[in-house]
Amino acid sequence: MALFVLKMINGPEYDRSRARREQPGWDEHAAFMDRLLAEGFVVLGGPIGDGEKVMLVVEAADEEEVRRRLGPDPWAPMGVLVIGSTQPWTIWLDSRPWAPAAADAAATSRAASASRD
Repeated sequence: MALFVLKMINGPEYDRSRARREQPGWDEHAAFMDRLLAEGFVVLGGPIGDGEKVMLVVEAADEEEVRRRLGPDPWAPMGVLVIGSTQPWTIWLDSRPWAPAAADAAATSRAASASRD
């Protein structure tokens, strides 16, 4: 599995006079995203910058899976929020103790330390 970073952008039906959580279909969208989070597909997500865009980090086999899993989002056909861009993300630095990058770094550090002894 790989990580992908998505920049989600407001669609043509996003009402700029209302907050994101006041958009039509918010409850259905939130429930959909909560399910993807519980399934481990969504790793991180939330508004970035001034809140006009949303960043999602997801774990999937490929970009096709990303689009397939996000396709049923109630906001997509409503035109409230759409995928702006999708890019694979290779993490080199990760301080989370359970993260693969942190485990790899710790193993490398231990191996380097052992070779000096």
